[in-house]
Amino acid sequence: MTHPTGSLPAAYFEALYAADPDPWRFRDSAYEAGKYAATLAALERPRYGRVLEVGCSIGVLTKQLAGRCDSLLAIDGSARAIASARRHCGPLPGLTLAQREVPRQWPRARYDLILFSEVLYYLDEADLARVAALTRRDLAPGGEVLLVHWTGTTDYPLSGDAAAEGLSGALAGVMPAVRQERAEHYRLDLLRRPG
Repeated sequence: MTHPTGSLPAAYFEALYAADPDPWRFRDSAYEAGKYAATLAALERPRYGRVLEVGCSIGVLTKQLAGRCDSLLAIDGSARAIASARRHCGPLPGLTLAQREVPRQWPRARYDLILFSEVLYYLDEADLARVAALTRRDLAPGGEVLLVHWTGTTDYPLSGDAAAEGLSGALAGVMPAVRQERAEHYRLDLLRRPG
């Protein structure tokens, strides 16, 4: 299998959403519903202050996560995905949706939680290293980073395991893993910066 040599551009995702507004069946997949429940259950706090969700897609997990955040910035590189997320989520208190490509358009702030769900394997190793540096810079003391990634075969720049291990490894000295789980088709890694 040939893998792309660079991070996948926003145009790749725009084309996917143009062909199908829900290309991964986020709204009706039993796999996604179970994974979302596990994602939310893995979060250690009942509520977070400022949260960044990278790769929010059409907002299905975003809508569930928003109720546990004072402020949630959910970003995606696709304008079509963000438009769909706006329709799906409606006006929720504290939720901001924005089209941003990471790492190039990373939104600088101090975050209590950064969530990467099914997104890091679209990056190449150089961009993954940049994301690690930005995460290290912007995660607040006591903050958490949650990674959730498909572990099956992909034709993306990285596998789910390579993406999760790459980011976790880059951050290990600053925010060690406090939880690592494998389900049948995905892995979940929770990192925490000491308070």
